[in-house]
Amino acid sequence: MKIAFVVQRYGKEVMGGSELHCRQVAERLAERGYDCTVFTTTAKDYITWKNEYPEGESRLNQVTLRRFKVKRERDIRAFNEYSDWIFSHDHTREQEVQWQEQQGPLSLDLIEALKKEENHFDVFIFFTYLYYNTYWGLKSVNTPKILVPTAHDEPPIHLDIMKEVFEQPDAFIFNTESEKRMLYANFDFSGKYQDIAGVGIDIPGSLDIKGFLKKYDLHGPFLLYAGRIERGKGCQDLIDYFERYSSGRPELELVLIGKRLMGLPENKRLRYLGFVPAGDKNAAMQAAALTVHPSYLESLCMAALESMAAGTPILVQERTEPLKDHCVKSSGGLWYSSYEEFKAAVDILLKDKELRKMMGENGRSYVKKYYSWETVIDKYEKAFEFLGFDSG
Repeated sequence: MKIAFVVQRYGKEVMGGSELHCRQVAERLAERGYDCTVFTTTAKDYITWKNEYPEGESRLNQVTLRRFKVKRERDIRAFNEYSDWIFSHDHTREQEVQWQEQQGPLSLDLIEALKKEENHFDVFIFFTYLYYNTYWGLKSVNTPKILVPTAHDEPPIHLDIMKEVFEQPDAFIFNTESEKRMLYANFDFSGKYQDIAGVGIDIPGSLDIKGFLKKYDLHGPFLLYAGRIERGKGCQDLIDYFERYSSGRPELELVLIGKRLMGLPENKRLRYLGFVPAGDKNAAMQAAALTVHPSYLESLCMAALESMAAGTPILVQERTEPLKDHCVKSSGGLWYSSYEEFKAAVDILLKDKELRKMMGENGRSYVKKYYSWETVIDKYEKAFEFLGFDSG
């Protein structure tokens, strides 16, 4: 069975969100014997869509990659200004289509390749509802189509053209029950196959915690944030809360792991490690007193699940329903909606070692039960069967 994936970016260096999700699913399906090809762009950076990868065909971990150039880079300031206008004014469908073009990544060659080569594939799987390649790609092929929306309750989901996006697929695979509920309130899924799969999370084995702490010169207890470090992920709020909270706890540090897309204050207890190897990231999660997930917009949050797999409690933004759902269903984390609640939650978790241990064990059990790769890939195979194909 030949499967085509369509996603805006793809590669070893693309480490977050729906792009990593797509790569992990493609590689696991390839391991089960499926012939997997990814249609993507030459962009590495999701802000500019600058062409950085070489155009053409290559292979990565048993998966064939087809990369196509982006016609023009995104002017993020102009795009944000146009977004602010379109989300606050009456407008036409044509203006929404123009918004989608400005959103990008604008790769006409990618869309043309989908049209020409669709008969070479049995199923197309599109990752993320939001981008140009999904909007036009879904319209370009008649082969059975699956959409993994990775959707948040954000302004773009309410644009009229998004009804066109959600009309096209034959099947949907959601990340969480809360994502499904949100989308049900906005779109009609009658007659469409639906399931909730999320992503698989590997439970880390024994880790060299002492070696990690020595390598990065970490001494006291620390809170951990892992992911893109930017205002849009709630990182400014987290830093402000930490600086306020830690003024009375000189031994406490906040460790940040990931790509930095914002300025950071001068504070010796604010430790930015940048990108770290996977083993170091797992060690950081296991060594942390807790991990904090301040984003207001998440459809799943792999970092939260990775923390739970490492046996570390999570502290999440209450307004982000999928994250709060993880806490409620697992009893493996707490949530906050203000500085006072943040302070109270951190106080509780830092002071009560047994509570941290219990919540960590609860979180690990939750991930083992619901987010094993075997369970996730089985659900993709059920979708294939619904579309008329034998598994494997």
